Amino acid sequence: MSNLSRYKNGWMLLLFILIGVVLGGLIADVTAGVPALSWLSYGNTFGMNNSGNPLILDLGILVITFALQIKITVASIVGVILAIVVYKVI
Repeated sequence: MSNLSRYKNGWMLLLFILIGVVLGGLIADVTAGVPALSWLSYGNTFGMNNSGNPLILDLGILVITFALQIKITVASIVGVILAIVVYKVI
């Protein structure tokens, strides 16, 4: 039994999933120019982008702009699945 098995909880699973998403996004960006692996960067973007209208809160001396954009690719989905499998194995 590993020492990490003591600390398995929801926060650790969330951390593993976030790591899987980040690594999957990195792999998608790196393989976008490779013809044989370009399918890993296939995906869609959801949310507010630069051409959209973000939520702007103008308080006079402070202006806060809220925007959210989520890019889902095949590589990020594979990264999440691998993160869950690694979490289950540990």
